[in-house]
Amino acid sequence: MTSRGGRRGQAELRRDHRRDRYALCSAVFAAAVVFGAVAGPALLFDLPGTAEGLPPRAGPVLAPVLFAVRVVSVPARFRPADQPSQPGRTSPDS
Repeated sequence: MTSRGGRRGQAELRRDHRRDRYALCSAVFAAAVVFGAVAGPALLFDLPGTAEGLPPRAGPVLAPVLFAVRVVSVPARFRPADQPSQPGRTSPDS
């Protein structure tokens, strides 16, 4: 149902599904890149002291946080604006 009480059309449903798939795919990619950038050097190279232990613990914490932020922010950014019910009107109650 739309905000005006009507049913959503097939085109709107497809648009919403594409937006959601884009949000999930881009979130997985971004989380993988962040995990690799943060934890990767510590796993590949011998780092001294704290630098060896901190990145492998920070990567698994930052990646899910970034994933969640991306999944929530993409649909919020691409939410269509409500259109007035009549041309020239500012709101349906005008």
